[in-house]
Amino acid sequence: MLKMPDGRSVYRAMFSLAIPISLQNLITFAVNFADNLMVGTLRDTAISAVYMGTQVQTFLSMMINGLSAAMLILIAQYWGKRDLDSIRRIASIAMRAGLTIGLLLTVASVGFARPILQLLTPDQAVVQAAIPYLQITGFSCLFFALSQITIAMMRGVENARVGMYISAFALLVNVTLNYVFIFGLGPLPAMGVNGAAIATLISRVFEAAAAVWYMLRCEKVLRWRFSCLFMKCGVLVRDFVRYGGPVMAGDLVWSINTFCQSMIIGRLMKEAITAASIMNQMNNLVFIWISGLSAAVGILTGILVGAGETEKIRPYARLVQLTFLAVGVCSCGVILLLKGPFLSLYNITPASQTIADQMMTLLSVTFIGTCYQASGLAGLVKAGGDTSFVFKNDTLFVFLVVLPSGFAALTLGAPAWVVMACLKCDQILKCIVAVVKINRFNWMKNVTRPSHAA
Repeated sequence: MLKMPDGRSVYRAMFSLAIPISLQNLITFAVNFADNLMVGTLRDTAISAVYMGTQVQTFLSMMINGLSAAMLILIAQYWGKRDLDSIRRIASIAMRAGLTIGLLLTVASVGFARPILQLLTPDQAVVQAAIPYLQITGFSCLFFALSQITIAMMRGVENARVGMYISAFALLVNVTLNYVFIFGLGPLPAMGVNGAAIATLISRVFEAAAAVWYMLRCEKVLRWRFSCLFMKCGVLVRDFVRYGGPVMAGDLVWSINTFCQSMIIGRLMKEAITAASIMNQMNNLVFIWISGLSAAVGILTGILVGAGETEKIRPYARLVQLTFLAVGVCSCGVILLLKGPFLSLYNITPASQTIADQMMTLLSVTFIGTCYQASGLAGLVKAGGDTSFVFKNDTLFVFLVVLPSGFAALTLGAPAWVVMACLKCDQILKCIVAVVKINRFNWMKNVTRPSHAA
């Protein structure tokens, strides 16, 4: 049986990381879903407002995820060598960048809410309802960046469970406050969409406080402190830019893609915006397990490459591909089985329900490709050190296939599900690229340096 450097079987190591990461992702999703579902009782305009208002948060999440992924590629390989000093310096680089991004998006959300939302949709009723939501949640950007970078650095040294517990705590706070602020309780008035935003902000503050408290008081391996922010990182900064830069650039491209897709969807009728919001929640729900498995595979890939055990990569990569393909087929079935009960949770018009049903059927097909190519390229190729390939691949598909076809379908007045098919077509097409790239095995690159050089 294929084993890791510490003697654990690959499957045992994979699932010991994937399960807590997936559970953390589930809890993080539940925080956003609680907003979406409770606001969903307020009809279509409220759902559309929250969907548009969360686009800056989605952009932030992608940027922080990209930063965390760049950090984890380097940390995992140094963890394979057990070089903790270099790991602390890499974590410090990521934390500086994350806090800067969080601060900039806070300023953008609070100071430029109306122009941002008017870029996304011409529907003034949706814009007006979304402005306070975006401004309030904008204050959470800095706290979100702090908590997610802190959790990711601990995940890099195989401490994945703490993130799950912290996110569970944030979920409890968010759901409780959602009920109080959205619907009102006692002397507190019902605040609707604005109440959901306040609950999200408070839960993000608690999440950041819990993550920082654990890191400073309980974490015993990494022992990262805020004083590490001022460490001299030397050539590690150049390594971070060299190997992590394409990862962050790739997430920036994907963020632009998401923002432009929101602009396209925002120009459809209100029922289509509502349907897209619901489909997006289903996508996020099912992708939870895929992203957790992909993150675990990425960490293990980095450990194998960093430890110099590249002879294990070929059988490991084949095992991973078969796993992702099987999970993709199962996910397709899950979406088809759940779409009816999922739609019944929302108080929406029949027109919105019909479009949402069509979009989720489409999602079930494209998800097979998503599981294989997105997870395989991220968990193997990107984590193995060839960080620029995924960036180039995504950039070409986004700007030459996805967005041009989406805008063309919108201009031609195609049905909403056809527009969405154009926006999702790359998930299938990129499988061809993934099969070829992964099985050439030319992506294994050790990106670590001797400790004294870091």
